[in-house]
Amino acid sequence: MTTELPDGYEISTDPARLDPALIHRWLSQDAYWALGRSRETQDRAIAGSLNFGVLDSASGAQLGYARVVTDHATFAWLCDVYIAPAARGRGLGTALAAAVRDHLAPYGLRRIMLATADAHPVYAKAGFEPLAVPEKWMVLGQQ
Repeated sequence: MTTELPDGYEISTDPARLDPALIHRWLSQDAYWALGRSRETQDRAIAGSLNFGVLDSASGAQLGYARVVTDHATFAWLCDVYIAPAARGRGLGTALAAAVRDHLAPYGLRRIMLATADAHPVYAKAGFEPLAVPEKWMVLGQQ
């Protein structure tokens, strides 16, 4: 399964190309799952994760973000996926999820997980599915 990135955009895992202040603003002010997150917490999350930036190829401006928490051996958690409102509707979210999938493929992970309240179709296009047996899963600290 491949998902093409639209022309004029690129995805980078280079931390130097991220704009941490912009990422913090997006997530803490506009993302239902991270509203009010502190800048310190966001910076620690970035530092401890594999990060992906969606960039405008011409200007280098950051238009999207995702991070992955992983052991690079058995498991990964895809989180904080965000596309700037002005860039939505161009397939960038699906391309970003697919880029994460493809980046992690060589590790042979047993499972890549994510949680979403409203973007199921975006992730389904990249191959994600609902849990087959959700009653097996548990959580500590629900919100």
